[in-house]
Amino acid sequence: MRKFLFILTACFHLSVTLAQSEDPPPIKTEQQLENLAEATETETEDDSYLQSLAQFKKSKLNLNIADASELKELILLSDLQIQSLIKYRQLLGKLVSIYELQSIPSWDVETIQKLLPFIKVDDEIPISIELKKRFNQGQHTVLGRIQQVIEKSEGFIRPDSVASRYTGSPQRLFLRYKYVYRNLLQYGLVAEKDAGEQFFKGSSKGFDFYSYHFFARKLGPIKALALGDFTINLGQGLIHWQSLAFKKSADIIAIKRQSDVLRPYNSAGEYNFQRGVGVTVAKNRFEVTAFASYRKLDANFHKDTSLSNDDFISSVLTSGYHRTPSEINDKYKVHQTSFGGNISYNANSFHVGFNGVVFAFSEPLVKNLQPYNHYAIQGKSWHNYSLDYNYTWRNLHLFGEAALDKNYAKAFLNGLLVSLHPQVDASLVYRNIQSSYQTLYGNAFTENTYPTNETGLFTGISIKPVPFLRVDAYADVFSFPWLRYRVDAPTKGSEYMVQLTYKPNREVEIYTRYRNENKAINISVLSLPTHPVMVRPRQNWRIQSSYKISRELTLKNRTEIVWYDHRNKDLAQQGFLIYADVGYKPMGKPYAINGRLQYFETDGFDSRLYAYENDVLYSFSIPFFYDKGARYYLNLNYDISKKATCWFRFAQTLYDGKNVIGSGLDEIAGNKKTEIKLQVMYTF
Repeated sequence: MRKFLFILTACFHLSVTLAQSEDPPPIKTEQQLENLAEATETETEDDSYLQSLAQFKKSKLNLNIADASELKELILLSDLQIQSLIKYRQLLGKLVSIYELQSIPSWDVETIQKLLPFIKVDDEIPISIELKKRFNQGQHTVLGRIQQVIEKSEGFIRPDSVASRYTGSPQRLFLRYKYVYRNLLQYGLVAEKDAGEQFFKGSSKGFDFYSYHFFARKLGPIKALALGDFTINLGQGLIHWQSLAFKKSADIIAIKRQSDVLRPYNSAGEYNFQRGVGVTVAKNRFEVTAFASYRKLDANFHKDTSLSNDDFISSVLTSGYHRTPSEINDKYKVHQTSFGGNISYNANSFHVGFNGVVFAFSEPLVKNLQPYNHYAIQGKSWHNYSLDYNYTWRNLHLFGEAALDKNYAKAFLNGLLVSLHPQVDASLVYRNIQSSYQTLYGNAFTENTYPTNETGLFTGISIKPVPFLRVDAYADVFSFPWLRYRVDAPTKGSEYMVQLTYKPNREVEIYTRYRNENKAINISVLSLPTHPVMVRPRQNWRIQSSYKISRELTLKNRTEIVWYDHRNKDLAQQGFLIYADVGYKPMGKPYAINGRLQYFETDGFDSRLYAYENDVLYSFSIPFFYDKGARYYLNLNYDISKKATCWFRFAQTLYDGKNVIGSGLDEIAGNKKTEIKLQVMYTF
């Protein structure tokens, strides 16, 4: 059956080159988001990137006046490309036309096509915007979303007398109000309730989570001002990075963390942000950012009943779930105070900055006595400091960061972006992070989820031998000098990837990818008192194609196979996934529809496969699939009027030969899981 499906799909992929259309291809971030979900084993709830792109579609960025920080917000350009544009403007003046972008060094046609929906080139002169206009000439948006799994899980079936159960309703609710004036002012409120949480019931006073923000830019010497919720992004993420940041992918140039230090936050995630005040002041070539924050965090709290009264927390919880009595009891058990900032010097081709963050907890943090927690953060306070830099010389861009923590443990990360030829780009990242180095909100370009206990070297190359063909490849070798969770020994590993992309025109894109990972993990053997550590290789092969039959009809499909630990006959697993997508957007009609039909079959959880799914606006899902079954979904959006739009999503997974799905309180009796989602947005 697998062989037949594989042959059928390969033939289907070869046929897509006949498709024709006139529309440019859509922006694609699926691969990076899939890789991020697979690396962290969680789906990000930070939709600020999608919001930012949607705002740039409404208010296009003028490349004749955009500065480096505004260009970085697109997350579609490398620092080398940004510096090339700025130098081009300095030497030759303003751009006359979009077509002139092809003359900028390191800018290729593919990059320009990705940018087209979000940019413009005109003679607009930057002017001072009156404060009054910012408040009364912007756009108000109210967005509401409700979603639910139709089948009841064990957590909703158990009687009230059982302590371990979900105390709320099965619906997940999301509400966001936002006001935006260009890229200069925004403020708003987010309210959210997860499935299983109470809503105007018990201890809940409405929604379970609220977020609010006010963010203004370009107020004279004040470059940015944040009140309420915001994110802080410093250096290359060794000490602090809270905005969306990608890991390894076929986009080998996207290895550098780049963002403004201070950014607004209005997403549903309940952990990775600051709450208080932040300000960035710029004068000539100097820039200073300072922030102060006070937050209540969920934690496992342990109360000491002895006379010493040594209360402590064993861990800070990041899920944001408050569904069961125990989860409700952990809510807001510790207060976190934090402050810090950045001082930087920015010349045309050179940047250097000093960064610092300080944290204090209301209760001491005391980790469990496990070997992998030997270097974990302990106590009531923590701080990190770093120095970051970048330098551009011709077609070469150097960047890096050196950091220290409270205990003077060290971390280093240095990288290189270089355009070797108009058709060849290369990148390199070396990191050396001591086992004892720790950070609370670090998110660097590392194999580990957090920057600690790692040395490694990443090298990537992108070659475009002919206009319609692109080869992207990377190699990453790394080692972990100390123990990790579920890895009871120091280990080494590697990862290699090569991807071939064929794009004969703007309507057709086919890529095939092979990836090989070699990582060590504990093996459970009942006859042994300890867990032996073994390297378990994982290999993926994927082929995906997308094309437009017409301006109204778009098709996409994927076939993927995974081989896990194939050298070990007793532990080897194999997985297979195939899907086909259809998107239909009739010209001049107020509706659009897209859907997917998918089949998957794996030998177990270790051979699971991830697949990005289209969703309602500002939302996406990246579920993983294992065992055997089929999945389909249907998304429909309809413009009720010029101001109101609604979206509806229906998705269902059907498993073959299973009587139970999931485990614990999420266990569902039967072989199917059905999800529905309804979203409405009103703009005025």
